[in-house]
Amino acid sequence: MPSSRVESLPHHFRPLFVPPQPWVRYKPRGPHFWSPRVARLFNAYIVVDWSAASKPNTGADSVWIGVLKRDVRFRLAFEAFNPPTRNEAEKKLGAVLDDLKKRGERALVGFDFPLGFPRGFAAALKLPGEAPWRAAWDQLDKMVKDKADNTNNRFGVASEINRRLTGGPFPFWGCPPKDTLTTLQPKKTRDHGPGDLPELRHAEAATKGVSPIWKLYYNGSVGGQAILGIPVVRRLKLARGEAMKIWPFETGLKALDETDLAEVEVVAAEVYPSMTKAAPAAGEVKDLAQVRATAEHFARLDEQGKLGALFGASKTAPADLVVDAVGEEGWILGTPA
Repeated sequence: MPSSRVESLPHHFRPLFVPPQPWVRYKPRGPHFWSPRVARLFNAYIVVDWSAASKPNTGADSVWIGVLKRDVRFRLAFEAFNPPTRNEAEKKLGAVLDDLKKRGERALVGFDFPLGFPRGFAAALKLPGEAPWRAAWDQLDKMVKDKADNTNNRFGVASEINRRLTGGPFPFWGCPPKDTLTTLQPKKTRDHGPGDLPELRHAEAATKGVSPIWKLYYNGSVGGQAILGIPVVRRLKLARGEAMKIWPFETGLKALDETDLAEVEVVAAEVYPSMTKAAPAAGEVKDLAQVRATAEHFARLDEQGKLGALFGASKTAPADLVVDAVGEEGWILGTPA
């Protein structure tokens, strides 16, 4: 990683050293504004900036894993990992969670891609199972081929889903010209209308700047990341069983407290890092700054006793929105419901 000055970092962080990518560590200095005596829901805050790249890559537009956890003096220390492939990223994330488990520490893990599809997706595909979100996860796991060198079939998966849903290049769209198929086109072919699956999930409609999951390619797209990322989260969940909860599918769209998380080691949630203002240091890529700023944001809310409420819907949230979010669509942590 290029050398980085400390002036642009938050005042409570100072880099002890800046080693080459893909590994960066920062530690706090001076009086620490997070007290170890305050009751918190989590001990560590992990933010994952995923990538759908087809080749190994580091730096901008690659996978970044930001980890904010406490050191032996109960001070929060941040470190970031920038593995060149999704395969290595999955291994690193698993290792980080295993280490936290050994330390008896609970982690919040935020993924920057949707964990669910718009309402009606599972039914339209006639997927088996009582939980639509889980049926979609299982189906993706069967279809996705993501090799160790990042070679993947995300466009083929989207094309096949389009074929099953509409027989044409809809609702998924966006791909390089060389990947064009009868059932997948580089550009959006039509708008969503009556009888179609919704273009946006409830959470996307409520969050400024978020792209629909159907967009696979071009700036701001998240569809490819979701297709390749959901199977990873599924494997992490299977490896940890009931000790890992997927919000809001397994927790409900409700405020969480210590009682809800008594036997839980990991809570996974969808996040949108662009919601948090991040100021990259000199020579620092935006992705790194965003995962750090987002992890710090959730840590501050936890310190203030405000994070638990963020997992819940407001009293005025429509009943159908809550049902859709919990059953199939998911929600974005930090977006008011």
